[in-house]
Amino acid sequence: MHKALMALSSLGITHPGFSRKSLPMRNRHTQVHAPADCFDFLMTSPTPDSPWVQVLDTQDMDQHALAQQGWALQYEQLSPGQFKGRIHQVHLPEVTLLREDTSIALRQRGRLHESVYGFAMALQDSSDLFFNGQRVPAHAIMCGKGDEVDLTTPPHFTLMAVVVNRSLLNPLWERMYQKPLAHWLEKQLVLQTTDIKAQNLRDMQLTVLDQASALAHRQHDPQALRQLRDEILMEWLEALPAKVDTSELPTLERRKKLVDRACELMLGHADEPLSILEVCSRLGTSRRKLNYCFQDVLGTTPIKYLRSLRLNSVRRALRQAAPGVTIQDIASHWGFWHLSQFAQDYRRLFGELPSDTLHKR
Repeated sequence: MHKALMALSSLGITHPGFSRKSLPMRNRHTQVHAPADCFDFLMTSPTPDSPWVQVLDTQDMDQHALAQQGWALQYEQLSPGQFKGRIHQVHLPEVTLLREDTSIALRQRGRLHESVYGFAMALQDSSDLFFNGQRVPAHAIMCGKGDEVDLTTPPHFTLMAVVVNRSLLNPLWERMYQKPLAHWLEKQLVLQTTDIKAQNLRDMQLTVLDQASALAHRQHDPQALRQLRDEILMEWLEALPAKVDTSELPTLERRKKLVDRACELMLGHADEPLSILEVCSRLGTSRRKLNYCFQDVLGTTPIKYLRSLRLNSVRRALRQAAPGVTIQDIASHWGFWHLSQFAQDYRRLFGELPSDTLHKR
């Protein structure tokens, strides 16, 4: 961390004694109210040697995903309430630093890019955090190739991350360890680090993000900027364990594959939802096994998750509905035949009626 702060100092930015408390959901740069205009940017024009800073508040889950430019992500709401989010990104040459705040429990899936690698850490401990089917303990780093992302997060969650191009990571890794990039980085893993290293990472990255606006708007030395980038990356890499055990990964991948197949099966019969027993029969598994796989992968039950998934699908369809399409049309397509009960369940999850969502499209 000391070298990273020295690199900051060389750019004319001093460590302000940054507070590690979660930032409020509202910030001074960007406020968003209408779904038709759900995000705005604070940025500088990117050049090879100058950073691009983006700070935004969102009040819509889908636009929050779309705002992360270049990444293909989809969010599903899992806990009741209206969504509020914040994205704070700093784009350095071949590196993106990220802080993401979200107000409700979510599952986010998709991909960043096959030529990048990501390293991430939660700012607060939680037993309800899962990364690619792996429960994430305190002081753990989530890492791997960016061609697949599957993250389930609790309410009031803050994530910090760094995304780096392979063209930069590979030579840096070889310079640090005198060997090629580790093969396990091609997977998605949860790796334990020490309390001290985790805290150093948090302090370092939050300091850089907090000072990013000043960094973007003042004259700076391109070499110092690249040094800062390299020091940030080395801080992350040095926090990784010396040895990585992947022996349990095949078992974890099988459980996640079973959960994904169950979800695909349910979505494939949207208008006539299958019972859990029918799902088990088609998958050739027991109800007990399906239950513990869902608990291990997502921290919830199949019935609860799949109902949330269908409600999220209704919400997405309402937002994209063509003129003349009714709420009943969409609800029945997703297997909700009792409209009054459906409206209650919808409002309980999203904090608004289906008609409210339809009118906002």
